[in-house]
Amino acid sequence: MTQQTLQQLRSGALTGATRLKLCEDLTVFPKEIYDLANTLEILDLSGNALTSLPHDLSRLHRLRVLFGSGNSFTALPETLGTLPNLEMIGFRASNLTEVPAAALPAKLRCLILTDNHLTSIPDRISACDRLQKLMLTGNRLTTLPQTLTQCRRLELLRIAANQFTTLPTHLLDLPRLSWLACAGNPFTAAAEANALSQPRTIDWTELELGARLGEGASGVIHRANHNGTDVAVKLFKNAITSDGRPASEMAAGLAAGDHPNLVSLHGRLTGHPEGRDGTIMPLLAPRFRPLAAPPSFDTCTRDVYAADAVLDAASVMTIALTVAQASAHLHARGILNGDLYAHNILFDGREVWLSDLGAASLYEAGDTPYARSLQSLDVRAFGCLLEELAAVCVGDLPRAFHDLTDACLSDDSRARPPFSDAVSRLV
Repeated sequence: MTQQTLQQLRSGALTGATRLKLCEDLTVFPKEIYDLANTLEILDLSGNALTSLPHDLSRLHRLRVLFGSGNSFTALPETLGTLPNLEMIGFRASNLTEVPAAALPAKLRCLILTDNHLTSIPDRISACDRLQKLMLTGNRLTTLPQTLTQCRRLELLRIAANQFTTLPTHLLDLPRLSWLACAGNPFTAAAEANALSQPRTIDWTELELGARLGEGASGVIHRANHNGTDVAVKLFKNAITSDGRPASEMAAGLAAGDHPNLVSLHGRLTGHPEGRDGTIMPLLAPRFRPLAAPPSFDTCTRDVYAADAVLDAASVMTIALTVAQASAHLHARGILNGDLYAHNILFDGREVWLSDLGAASLYEAGDTPYARSLQSLDVRAFGCLLEELAAVCVGDLPRAFHDLTDACLSDDSRARPPFSDAVSRLV
């Protein structure tokens, strides 16, 4: 989103704008923003020094998205609840200690409160019956309200890096929950510590670092050479992301072991001169591309496919089978993916890789009701993927594919098949 200036706003140069991003160490809300009331839909005030928002904010009657991350609000402003069309709120790292019930607007679809100091979420969140995405990673939560089960459209939930001693099991009653991140809590600590104790390490001195390949929320990826083999090295930023902490991601990667279609870890980095954490992975050929882009403001929880995205039926079946096999492997090792999305699936027209365990959580593997309930979340995410693949398929898919899609998307989590069953249906 392009950044604009207060001078542009005051001069009238932004008249008719639908999007506005201001980052100028603001300490008060610029009243000139109201001049855009009849057109403004997305407002980004992140990275300023705001402590409050005006009580008449409802004048921005067309506003759908408001970001206030990196400010110092203490409490989520109650005036947000008066905005008639507000669907997305993002107040990451804003020193929040409280979410007043009145701050939650009626049409809320996405609430991002990552990296704050929250100890509770109001019971009234149940009134947000359109809520699809709730991101609470990096707070001080020990429980979630029972009333959250009334948010029956909730699909993505991030509660990693909090203070939960057990997973709130009422979450598993949410009929559409598909993407859950819950690592980095006391109830996952022992499993993560065990995974991190594995002797799969590579010392910094064994690597020849090459070009920088890319950067994500959690780290920077470089090309490197390890004993004559080209590899990729991810150096973590040691910051909390929406998915959790770097240590949890490393633990999941080490616990995953090896699978022919999973971007597995060669090892964990040791001996970095600045003490940074990192992982070493296979270097994939540039011909491997993600199937889709991550969700947008409009799609909220669903990936965005290119307008000209097309797959033949054989490719769709290959992708579906391979992802099911890799997912069955993860579940057998007690790993909840939490982020099974097309944008984490790499494809070159023939081969498939399942990548990115940044949101993964560890649990005790086994055929128990608890394990099956957790696994059913990834299975529903897989159902969403199958539905999307069918939408871009130009050929006829077998009846078994459509039947499997329906089964994976069942609102009754107990009716969803395990991935081992999905594999047998797709072979």
